[in-house]
Amino acid sequence: MTATISVINQKGGVGKTTTVINLAASLSILGQTNLVIDLDPQGNATTGFGKSNNDEDKNIYNLLIKKISLGQVIQKTNIRNLDIIGSHVNLSGLEVETANDSKRAFALKEILSSEKIGLLKKYDNIFIDCPPSLSLLTIMSLVASDELLVPLQTEFFALEGITQLVKTIDRIKENLNPTLSIRGILLTMFDKRNKLSSEVDKEARNFFKDKVYKTVIQRNVRLSEAPSHGLPCVIYDKGCVGSKSYFKLAEEFKNKDNIESAA
Repeated sequence: MTATISVINQKGGVGKTTTVINLAASLSILGQTNLVIDLDPQGNATTGFGKSNNDEDKNIYNLLIKKISLGQVIQKTNIRNLDIIGSHVNLSGLEVETANDSKRAFALKEILSSEKIGLLKKYDNIFIDCPPSLSLLTIMSLVASDELLVPLQTEFFALEGITQLVKTIDRIKENLNPTLSIRGILLTMFDKRNKLSSEVDKEARNFFKDKVYKTVIQRNVRLSEAPSHGLPCVIYDKGCVGSKSYFKLAEEFKNKDNIESAA
């Protein structure tokens, strides 16, 4: 069954979009079928796959305002088994435009739910790249999701930020999506030369236990370079440290699915 997973952190610059791009690409290379929805008005996941975030027709904004259908908005990427619904800057005005709509938080959920046994049935995973803030778009994503993947930067104040995020998730569960759960917490920007990285790693594992992925994403310049070429790093330089980490994460991600299916 298709799993809808929001990749979320209220803080920017934690490797959220990098994780969406490279985890989805790695899983696709390993044989799973994936759809990425870029719900961030900045559109970095869209351009990271070599697509335009200025496409006036095929974008998530037009889908949410019902100007275009789901079948019309999905685009193929250059990676087999991997499709995308691109972003557009118009998304940033959606909160104001829908101010009088009491059901607006459910807009994305309604679209995805109506097609889970139809158009979306072929996907193993739907990854939603959320904006780095608690906006209407983020709430839409949380309401539409089954699970959350939280990238956590191994730097000072990181755990304080995630504690606030957990409180937000609890409020969403209480009021809008009772079955929402955290699938995993991914430690990013890890620097083994930095004592603080190791301390954050230890604290996160003590607090969140087995929710923290064994795989950590190390700081790697190639992960930063790849988006400017419109490619996931796992395609741009599959032998670099960052790519190897995301392939390892993809295997861990798949294994969790296998364990749950067998249970």
